[in-house]
Amino acid sequence: MKSYKFKIRGNEYEVDIKGTEGNIFDIEVNGTSYQVELDREVSQTKTPTMVRQAVPTHKTIKKKGGGAVMKVKCPLPGNIMNIMVKEGQQVKKGDTLLVYEAMKMENTVLAEKDGTISSIKVQPGEAVLQDHVLLEMK
Repeated sequence: MKSYKFKIRGNEYEVDIKGTEGNIFDIEVNGTSYQVELDREVSQTKTPTMVRQAVPTHKTIKKKGGGAVMKVKCPLPGNIMNIMVKEGQQVKKGDTLLVYEAMKMENTVLAEKDGTISSIKVQPGEAVLQDHVLLEMK
């Protein structure tokens, strides 16, 4: 299983852990086999779970003479697969704006509020980086 080298008071020890069952270990120290018991249970380490924080996909800016414009940005680098809206189209909160591929998965970008698509900045097949402006909404 695992091998270790220890030096205790100038003496070297080669320790091989052959097997475990609960808190009982079968070990070999410098060629001699032993069965030892630990005072406490050995906890198995778990694989950490990665949790991604929500990434804002828009930024609202004020235009002179018009309403606020919301820039919808790409949350992760990827490739645009399909654009579901057209310029001038009315959309409601939760409508699918486009589909893109990132990390070998299809991802959908949804409208975060009601509005009108004022401009589309990408085309299907285009590679985009994180924070790339995908489209603008009013």
